[in-house]
Amino acid sequence: MIKSFLSFALLASISVCSVAQDYNFVVDAKKPGVPIQPDMYGIFFEDINFGADGGLYAELIKNRSFDFTNAPLTGWTTYGLVSVQDKGGPFERNPHYVRLTNKFELLTGTGLVNEGFKGIGIKKDEKYKFSLYARAYGDKPVKIFAEFIDSKNENRGRVEIEISGNEWKKYTGEIISKTTDAHAKLNVGMGGSYGTIDLEHISLFPAKTWKDREGGMRADIAQALADLHPGVFRFPGGCIVEGNNLATRYQWKNTIGPVENRPVNENRWNYEFKHRFFPDYFQSYGLGFFEYFQLCEDFGAQPLPVLSVGFSCQFQRGREQVVSLDSLQPYIDDALDLIEFANGPATSKWGKIRADMGHPAPFNMKYLAVGNEQWGAQYHIYLKAFMDQIRKKYPNIKIVGSSGPDSEGAEFDRLWPQMKELKVDLVDEHFYRSVDWFLKGATRYDNYDRKGPKVFAGEYACHTRPVKKNSFEAALAESAFLTGVERNADVVQLATYAPLLAHVDAWQWNPDLIWFDNLRMVKSVNYYVQQLYSHYKGTNVLPIKLDGANITGQDGLYANAVIDVQKRQIIVKVANASTMDKNVKIQLANLKQRSLVKPVAESILLKGDMDKENALDEPNTTVPKVSQVNLSGNDLHVKVPAQSFNVYVISL
Repeated sequence: MIKSFLSFALLASISVCSVAQDYNFVVDAKKPGVPIQPDMYGIFFEDINFGADGGLYAELIKNRSFDFTNAPLTGWTTYGLVSVQDKGGPFERNPHYVRLTNKFELLTGTGLVNEGFKGIGIKKDEKYKFSLYARAYGDKPVKIFAEFIDSKNENRGRVEIEISGNEWKKYTGEIISKTTDAHAKLNVGMGGSYGTIDLEHISLFPAKTWKDREGGMRADIAQALADLHPGVFRFPGGCIVEGNNLATRYQWKNTIGPVENRPVNENRWNYEFKHRFFPDYFQSYGLGFFEYFQLCEDFGAQPLPVLSVGFSCQFQRGREQVVSLDSLQPYIDDALDLIEFANGPATSKWGKIRADMGHPAPFNMKYLAVGNEQWGAQYHIYLKAFMDQIRKKYPNIKIVGSSGPDSEGAEFDRLWPQMKELKVDLVDEHFYRSVDWFLKGATRYDNYDRKGPKVFAGEYACHTRPVKKNSFEAALAESAFLTGVERNADVVQLATYAPLLAHVDAWQWNPDLIWFDNLRMVKSVNYYVQQLYSHYKGTNVLPIKLDGANITGQDGLYANAVIDVQKRQIIVKVANASTMDKNVKIQLANLKQRSLVKPVAESILLKGDMDKENALDEPNTTVPKVSQVNLSGNDLHVKVPAQSFNVYVISL
């Protein structure tokens, strides 16, 4: 009898201990707090991982102008009589072109085959726009063809074009694909037509591009970016802005005007990592500054361009270059001219170029970053030289300075006071850190100087160990960290995950927000965290407390609250990083009962296997799930699942 009683008592004790503890979150809904910037959450684009050519930029031909440095036939396989020429071409800044001669004795004909970017992605029954510049020699027209060759080396779509006259002209045609193949090739040849012709700027685009723009962006990737509802768009990158050397730095003036005459440039990431070696990685600049500004307008995002401060990439230790201070003026002029290009009237020098490209109205740029993640004793001196002239001519432009490549340490501690002294508007902080760092980082900005420059969290991503993955574990840590970012919206005014894009067959860096191949794309779990914060950022911060304290990791819980005064919603975000479910009461204090227009709240749950990633073959492994939760008066009682991120939307 005694033994049975003790057993019962023990079981009762275990049962009590296993019941989830109750947590009372108190949201003070009486008065909206500090405002949240409408452009708070955004995207950072860098041409890394074949993110531009071979990615967002929908061009399917690699090295279309035959101007890759020291290897003008990179991406092409030739047959018959083909030679590269560099005199007398139609485009001054892309001088190379190819000469094809076909003779009767050449049984295979003459031509060249392009491999695309790890193949050319084609879809059955889809239309593709083919174009090139050409001229013929002799009195008779010369017929050429362009055809898809699939992975089995079979013809899967063809167009024929007749070239006539010895003057350069643009020719166009349309190919309808007879198959779906992610790794097709394009064969351009003379076949049974004899003679000599010159070809330049051989191009191929899907007919369906973003907003149906000729020579535009890949529609599915651009749509995924638009679906983030980004408030800010930082471009054209980080390290590629600086270049492998000053000669290969990103120069925005080379990226505007007719695409055929935008000079090719080597990509900073072509041979940075020996284990991810891509010597064929160049920039055609078909996606240039005009297109970046245009995308910002499409997305409703504020443009935030980044310009060289006169330093090549400092990670090239021992090989980095710095322009002399007395030779810095052309770099400063580039910044001043960019502001005129973006914001000047169509009658101004650079505003007219923008207007001639099809956009007479200004783009209304308000941010400009000078330098990427520079450090050392010279950066603030160079930055000041820029600021003196920019502030004098364009006092309303918000200037972004750098705190270096680290989130803490000697350089970070030295750079921040320098940025304060210069009175930059925002300081760009970068952090690629561990899960533990991100969880602890929920309190990072609680004690920042409220009177100093604001923070732009310009590059961040959680890196899991021992393998870096776009796993739910990483996404959950980022969701917890962002509760602290949002709570401190008076300090952190912009935040962008990085990197943005990665080709599954040609990447240098991971994790990344969106992965793609030549036909498909997949949104990572991290993407959905960014999307939820962007869609539900609200307009003002509301205090939310647990036992009178901010909720920054107590028993694995992280939370913040906002109000959207336009949509009349209170939004509470809760991350549970613990391995136990939590019973949480969200109490809306100082809110009249009649203020709630609906007896239910919307609940959005993001939860998955901590080690799993969304993949091209399984894109919906972990995605948000929407349901409804009943309200009890002004209280919301929810069970917050273990290892989950949750958004609760309450209508007022």
